[in-house]
Amino acid sequence: MDDRILDVSNIEVVYNHSVQVLRGLSLNVPRGEIVALLGSNGAGKSTTLKAIANVLFLEDGERSSGQIRFDGDAVDHRPPHRLVRDGLCHVMEGRRVFEDLTVEENLIAAGYARSGRGTSVTRDLVYEYFPQLYSRRRSLAGYLSGGEQQMLAIGRGLLGQPSMMLLDEPSLGLSPMLVEEIFTIIARINREQEVAMLLVEQNANVALALASYGYIMESGRVVIDGTPEKLMADDDVREFYLGSGGSEGEGKSYRDVKHYKRRKRWLS
Repeated sequence: MDDRILDVSNIEVVYNHSVQVLRGLSLNVPRGEIVALLGSNGAGKSTTLKAIANVLFLEDGERSSGQIRFDGDAVDHRPPHRLVRDGLCHVMEGRRVFEDLTVEENLIAAGYARSGRGTSVTRDLVYEYFPQLYSRRRSLAGYLSGGEQQMLAIGRGLLGQPSMMLLDEPSLGLSPMLVEEIFTIIARINREQEVAMLLVEQNANVALALASYGYIMESGRVVIDGTPEKLMADDDVREFYLGSGGSEGEGKSYRDVKHYKRRKRWLS
């Protein structure tokens, strides 16, 4: 059996038949591993996840070339609901919970995505990972905090018994304490349920602490990839994404650096 559960090969994505977002992007995710996909706003990270989940058509986008294979088979003719039943879970940016349903009702609805593969995942297991959800199980999801909604979004995905999860910015808008809590649980799910994960994040320090491999995108393509150790030792990565580098005692983030400077180093 191929040890890669996801293989993305040289894909290009266009929106509205005119705006090219991905330009020959390639990456892969081994079974049971966490892989980080990093990059600045507009680099194409979320579009990459949407292409994998086959939902580009919802935003008038299309994959114009390249190939995506999930669990050994091309995704081309597998609609999103089929991919979910085949074991692919997409936790989108912004949580997307059913605000007018309770926590319990959200989880019941997610249970219909079960495919019957392997050991059944129950709501009790979700509550074990996220005890806060159990105490709020009768509350409307729209009244949950941002962190609780993120927990619910991940818990709903888990109920589908995924072999792989696409996680889009799970730390977005959360306090540092909540970020640590949620990422600790994500690591547990990966370890205990053997779920592979492609993790899109702008918090590079947290993402690389969890991942076994990482890719960094700029302008729709991968500009550097490697193990967390390799990426964290790279001067450009340290300067643009980890908030360090430059003169001693002088921290920088990628927002403080001119875009042409990154392009000159990475794309020349």
